[in-house]
Amino acid sequence: MDIRFASEQDTAGLLAVYAQYIGTSITFETRLPSLEAFTERIRDIQQVYPYLALTDGERIVGYAYAHRIRERAAYDWCAELSVYLDRDYTGRGWGQRLYGLLMDLLALQNVKTAIGCVTVPNAASERLHASMGFARVGLSPSSGYKNGAWHDVAWFEKPLGPYDVPPAPLLPLGDVDPAAVAAVMARYT
Repeated sequence: MDIRFASEQDTAGLLAVYAQYIGTSITFETRLPSLEAFTERIRDIQQVYPYLALTDGERIVGYAYAHRIRERAAYDWCAELSVYLDRDYTGRGWGQRLYGLLMDLLALQNVKTAIGCVTVPNAASERLHASMGFARVGLSPSSGYKNGAWHDVAWFEKPLGPYDVPPAPLLPLGDVDPAAVAAVMARYT
């Protein structure tokens, strides 16, 4: 098993993992994106944030990424995290490992708050967030309609560093010291 940065060549494997969740309420997306659309998402996210791939040999078996929570400049220091695992690889601690690595990389980028958005009930995701030190900070009732039912969304939050005044600017991952990134990656791989 290995964790590395995803590339555009990984898109089909990443999409195959995501496809396992399209029929569930875990994602509110109702149709599987095209290969081209998913590639564009990866490319857009990687302009600023980490996008990680979990591999078993050559096979993609999970991924995690971060993205902006909102578009306004004042939100620069918050990032929403997402993790998806092939169903045969859940319950083995890989979600924690991917989330941990993602948060350590975000801290290097000067992100101050990690956000988790979870359709509830989702006991596995709720346990993951609790185990990683997230606090449940809110509930948005009936936020999405999928599979014949309205679903609530719980919001989780975790501080990643001190809330300095003024904060250091958000750094795109490509602008972070490569040695610092390599050191963080080495702790998880």
